[in-house]
Amino acid sequence: MIKTTPTDLLEQLISKAKSSGADSADAIFVENRSLSVAQRLGKPESIERSEDKDLGLRVFVGKRNATVSTTDMKPESLDKLIDRVVSMAKVAPEDPYARIAKDSEITTSNPKIELFDPSEPSAEKLIERASLAEESALAVTGVTNSEGGEAAWSDTTIMLATSNGFKGTYRRSGHSLSAVVLAGEGQNMERDYEYSSTVFEADLTNPKTVGQIAGERAVRRLNPQKPGSASIPVIYDPRVSGSLVGHVASALNGSSIARGTSFLKDAMGKQIFQSGVRILDDPHRARGLRSKPFDGEGLPNQKYAIIDDGYVKSWFLDLATADQLGLVSTGHAARSTGGAPSPSPTNLYLDAGDISPASLMHDIKSGLYVTELMGMSVNMVTGDYSRGAGGFWIDNGEITYPVSDITVAGNLTDMFSQLIPANDLEFKRGTDAPTVRIDGMTVAGPGD
Repeated sequence: MIKTTPTDLLEQLISKAKSSGADSADAIFVENRSLSVAQRLGKPESIERSEDKDLGLRVFVGKRNATVSTTDMKPESLDKLIDRVVSMAKVAPEDPYARIAKDSEITTSNPKIELFDPSEPSAEKLIERASLAEESALAVTGVTNSEGGEAAWSDTTIMLATSNGFKGTYRRSGHSLSAVVLAGEGQNMERDYEYSSTVFEADLTNPKTVGQIAGERAVRRLNPQKPGSASIPVIYDPRVSGSLVGHVASALNGSSIARGTSFLKDAMGKQIFQSGVRILDDPHRARGLRSKPFDGEGLPNQKYAIIDDGYVKSWFLDLATADQLGLVSTGHAARSTGGAPSPSPTNLYLDAGDISPASLMHDIKSGLYVTELMGMSVNMVTGDYSRGAGGFWIDNGEITYPVSDITVAGNLTDMFSQLIPANDLEFKRGTDAPTVRIDGMTVAGPGD
């Protein structure tokens, strides 16, 4: 049954599934190689290399479907897999919306995206990077300990095939580096970090710079104060502002809209941000951390403004949620080997504004500059928002002393309407945003 290539394998799995009673099917194959190292206080803590192959098969029998996955590629195991998934599909409950793409829906284009860097660093090279990052962090005056430096590389190939003839593949590389250190002594220790994650090795931040930033951030957090409660403007640093964009994505996810579990379920075509605010998804960005030439169902994808001039323009949709809502898929299906597709953004970002971060906060008499968020108490049904936070106090437009043990709270509907982006957008996280300001946030602290 098995020939020489994964593409052949997927085609034969689909063919065999149809001959075993499936009406249609799709299959996904993921092959990953990775190497990672960890250093702490100048000594290696771990060196890990992995190579794995995963396969997922989804079959349809009428309106019923089932999905299975395996890492066992032996012919006899795959034959059993096919028999099992077809049997499962025959007894599964009917799903009126799940389906594979029609011939007219699958992509016929093959966009060339810069996604793969052929350079493969050795373990020695990764150790050197991790060591340099940690050494640089430890050299910062005030840094007293380290949780380590880490460096990693990965090479992932993804292939998708469907029973209507779609075949697509892409390959993505990944390089990353991080350092985590502590400053101070005893009960007064503070922790912070810095990292760099890129598709191409050449785009990685210099290890010494990563370490220095991590060390300086940890020292800057020493001797935090504990402010009292107040209703004040809050500035979100780019390290954390992307989480707000993530909440937008969750609220505009077609699955949540179809279930009626989103506080934005009635927001289509309505203005929820200030004029000029744009949130975009760009699956074809060169060297983007989440770029891909097609979605998880073989549909074309493209740069897409989900929020334009403050207005909701669409949901994030795959085929099933689009059909359920009487709409057309936006090409946002994502899929793992072990489950059915579901809507998900790719390179999502809040577009930059027109003013600098300094200008954003210059008129704030008392406010909070958030650099860290902890915990998660966000109700996506009501929009109620409450998260633990740390950062710095803003006094007369200037960032001053560090603060900790505080909670920032509000409602996402109100927060979105007040959000003002700065002009310092950088693409480094997959979900990105510039510095943002939100007025009227409730900040609760123990200093009352």
